[in-house]
Amino acid sequence: MRRTILVLVCVVLLLMGAVLPLFAQEDSSTFHVMSRVEQLVYGGERTGGLVDRLNSVERDMFGRELPGSIAERQTALLTFIEKGTEYQPSLLFKLGVAEWAVERQIDSLSPVVKRVDALEVQLEGTPQVERPVTMRLERVLGLLLSEPVTAAEVELPAATIIRASLAHSLSPKTAKKGDPVDMVLHSDLVVGSNLIAPKGSRVSAVVTEVTKPRSFGRPGEVKVGVESLFSIGSQPIPLTFGEESRQAVEAESAQLAAAGTSVVGALLLGPVGLVGGFLVRGDLKELPAGTVVFSQTADAVKVGAYPVPPGLQGLLKNPEKAEPAQTGTSGSAGNETTP
Repeated sequence: MRRTILVLVCVVLLLMGAVLPLFAQEDSSTFHVMSRVEQLVYGGERTGGLVDRLNSVERDMFGRELPGSIAERQTALLTFIEKGTEYQPSLLFKLGVAEWAVERQIDSLSPVVKRVDALEVQLEGTPQVERPVTMRLERVLGLLLSEPVTAAEVELPAATIIRASLAHSLSPKTAKKGDPVDMVLHSDLVVGSNLIAPKGSRVSAVVTEVTKPRSFGRPGEVKVGVESLFSIGSQPIPLTFGEESRQAVEAESAQLAAAGTSVVGALLLGPVGLVGGFLVRGDLKELPAGTVVFSQTADAVKVGAYPVPPGLQGLLKNPEKAEPAQTGTSGSAGNETTP
């Protein structure tokens, strides 16, 4: 295990030289980068001096502090967690593979330390909190998989239907413009046997407009724009609404109606003339967690995926096939869901 940690530390050190030019091109605030790292690892920004905070994260992750300037260390750490290299998938990528192998879904909205804790509890009953996080994850992967985790680049077609659900309830009474709206993917998204995004992957959205209740009993409205699906390697995949996602809403609504389920009660919200968004009518008290929302990939995009080995391909049951939806297969219907 000590050898594993040394290898991981060497990867981070190599990243320092590779990512420093990128640091100057992106947000140059060391406090911004530190906050991003802490959000990913712990779920929130910590207090104290910048150097002490950086030292603490490195010790928790690797069991030691790394050499280099603050900028080099922070950026290398962030790249190690989110992006990885050509030869080494990111920590989030590996963590997603481990969670998927255990539960067939991932906990994309929780921080790294909580997710690793949960994996160890599920496998061994107790989290190994005295060890560095990277060592713990590599140990879990060694228990689950017979081969190292690798990544492959695959093309996700344009207009691939994305079926997601609200992670938390959304109330028209309290929503404000600019509020983030978290959703999670309903089932695995695959191309062939390549896992692009497991069930539970994060789908980001934002409240784009809030209209207060108006005269003559007209309800207020909240418009929500769907932005991105985050792959197993945390790569954002741009989403939108279009004809294909409209037809997906109609098809599911028809199935629910045939089964005697209230379409309104199911709160299936489709495109309403927005560019990549949906509408919430203000006379609904709230949309509960689990509310289904359809969208689609804006364009064809190449994305890093996990090539599922033959021994694990049986886990790919009922995945979302990453194929563009066929147009012209459904009749027209209204594009608003109203109470």
